[in-house]
Amino acid sequence: MPLLLTLNAGSSSIKFSLTALPEGSLGSALQGGLPAPLAHGQVSGIGGAAAQLSIESSTHGKQQHTLPGADATRSGHEQALAAVLHWLEQNLPEQKVELVSHRVVHGGVHYAQPVRIDAPVLAQLEALAPLAPLHQPHNLAGIRSAMAAFGQALQVACFDTAFHRQHPFVADTFALPRRFYDAGVRRYGFHGLSYAYIARALQQQWPALHQGRVIVAHLGNGASMCALRHGVSIDSSMGFTALDGLPMGTRCGQIDPGVLLYLLTEKGYSPAQLTELLYQQSGLKGMSGLSNDVRELLQSAQPEAAQALDYFVARCKREIGALSASLGGLDALVFTGGIGENAVALRGRMLADMGWIGIDFDAQANAHACAGRGGPISCAGSRVTVLVLPTDEERMLAEHALALWQAD
Repeated sequence: MPLLLTLNAGSSSIKFSLTALPEGSLGSALQGGLPAPLAHGQVSGIGGAAAQLSIESSTHGKQQHTLPGADATRSGHEQALAAVLHWLEQNLPEQKVELVSHRVVHGGVHYAQPVRIDAPVLAQLEALAPLAPLHQPHNLAGIRSAMAAFGQALQVACFDTAFHRQHPFVADTFALPRRFYDAGVRRYGFHGLSYAYIARALQQQWPALHQGRVIVAHLGNGASMCALRHGVSIDSSMGFTALDGLPMGTRCGQIDPGVLLYLLTEKGYSPAQLTELLYQQSGLKGMSGLSNDVRELLQSAQPEAAQALDYFVARCKREIGALSASLGGLDALVFTGGIGENAVALRGRMLADMGWIGIDFDAQANAHACAGRGGPISCAGSRVTVLVLPTDEERMLAEHALALWQAD
């Protein structure tokens, strides 16, 4: 029975799933829906002292393994990928992986649909690495590892930027000379696989809301918001790179470009130092001086931790207002992602005092909407419906790859 492997490499984690493809017509398989994965899991804490490999398998149950820190020859992501592939070899030796679907953060101007990966495509994706340095190199490392491990398998790239490629010009451009836009300096938007899943979930479970004006807040170590009209992205908080918009775990979010010029010209920062500052040392980690983990910040008594969370909440509320203006009003707000699904206290703070926009949230419902339990957290009479919906990027990776395989 052929197997489908999905690889979703993030800035500090790698998620994966392995699904047995039904025998017979792929068209029939798609219509009937994908079966539950044989195994799924993630490596978390990459870059820390010791990453954790967590796997749940239908044949081997739940397993947890501690991985050593990165050594001199391999990065933390490379070690994590090697651990995942080793587990597959050891525990499912008789199974043959024939299709591998990869999350690729940046697709640039040209890639608005999933594509078969070959040498020219891989070269183009490598050229986009400077636009997503926290993600694209790890995405590409996953591709190379999978190509080496499963030489005969079809490798498919699915892009986070693709979901936003139909943005109107005003949401797609910067106020720079037009030649820069023509050269690809544009607002791309990210987290598209997550937004695509949420848009479909709304269409299936909340069809009236799907047809309306919706803001989806994908909040995690990377965080962004997306404005949907009729399930289509019309604006996003992120721009040319995954630095823009909301403050994140280690990324700064929106910043006056004059600050960057000042650091370069007056403080002597090199481009490499500036990149390290903006991508790795800023955001919640930089403001708190403690951690990029919201759970640690919520438990901390340090005032800097509280101030960092205050800033995060304030910027989220501000972005809700800005994207509501793009939509011309708001019918629904959806929280997803690790923070969006689980950080009850932060959700409550973001929703407090938002009656002016039509949000009346239910504190008790909000308290129970965590740990995989989604649903409405707004009061029955709230003009704006507020939902918590778990996302599933791996599901989108699997379905995109199957559709491309069927088309071939």
